[in-house]
Formats: sequence, C-alpha cells, structure tokens
Amino acid sequence: MVYRTTSLRLDRDQELRARILECALARVSDGGFASLTMQALAGDVGLATGSLYRHFRNKAQLACEVFASASGREVEALAVAFAAPGTPGARLAQGIRQFATRAWHSRQLAFALIAEPVEPEVDEQRLRYREAYAELFGRLLAEGVASGDFQVEQIRLASACLVGAIAEALVGPLAPAARVAQDSGRTASNAAEISRHLITFCLRAVGAKEY
Repeated sequence: MVYRTTSLRLDRDQELRARILECALARVSDGGFASLTMQALAGDVGLATGSLYRHFRNKAQLACEVFASASGREVEALAVAFAAPGTPGARLAQGIRQFATRAWHSRQLAFALIAEPVEPEVDEQRLRYREAYAELFGRLLAEGVASGDFQVEQIRLASACLVGAIAEALVGPLAPAARVAQDSGRTASNAAEISRHLITFCLRAVGAKEY
C-alpha cells in the first residue's frame, strides 16, 4: 500500500511538473522569456509561488527546460525534413523553408529562442542547440558532397555558417518592432519572401542548383 501511494504521488508530481512547463512555454510564446516570472507562472498554473520551487530550483532551471523543450521540437522537425525523399539540394531547400515558416508562425517564441537576451544558463542551451542544428546541416552537406550535388570543402565550417546565416537573417523580421510594423502593414516582409531569399543564399553557398 505504501508503494502504491508513493507511486501515485510521483505520477501526480510528474503531471504537475509537465503542466508547469506547458504553462511556462505558453508564457514564453506570448511574451518571451522576459515575461516568464515565477509569480506570474504560479498564477497561470494555479499554485502558490513557493510550490514551483518543489519542481524547479530557480527560474534559470525552468527557463532552460522551456528552451530545451521548444528547441528540441524544432531540431526534430528539421531532422524529419532533411531525411525526406529527394535530392540533397531539394531537402536543404525544404528544410530551410519549413524552419522559416515555423518561425514566422510563432514569431515571439522564435525570437526568444534565437536572440532574446537570457540568463547565462539559457545561453548555454542556445549554443548547444546551435550545435545540434549544425550537425543536421553537416550530415546533409556530407551526403550532398558525396553525390556531387554540393561543392563544399569544409563541411563543419559550412554547416556553422548556414546555421548562423539563417538565424541572423530571421532576427530582424522576428524582432518585436518588426512584428508590429508587419502586423500593421507598414512593411511587406512575409515568410514566403524571406524563405525564398534564404534558400537562394544557402544553395549558392554550397554550390547547389536552385529550387
């Protein structure tokens, strides 16, 4: 009986922890990491602020897990796109298009993941996931070089350059001020236009034909 009670308690704790993370991700998606405070999150979850510290040591740990959860989904989605049927160039184009489109549809979250000022612990997560993206690009580039689709000498360097170029190209359009201008119609930037230019740049950078 004691074991069953303990098991049920652990299940409830895990469910509550998952709900806290879900609410934290929703808050970051709406207002960035700046809006993620323990007091505000406690109100979202319906807990006393102190109860959050039973599940997370501090805000930095919570923010790191939110970052890892959101970034992990994006890495997984890109991996699926790169593994789809087609030539390496077509898959590179499709992966970039998908990444830019997903970022555009969740602009606040995408900006938070790519460029929002965060705690040092979260910045470490950002670097780790940049490396994960670069690894995906590296595998595809290696495949393309082997098939003759790409002309790349330093695959690791080229992979890092592609990840950096895509991130930097999206920072401006995803920034809060740019989003306000876009939503009010003062600028004409859109996901399709940004994707097209990014794809052209990246394909040319690896010596591939354009799609």
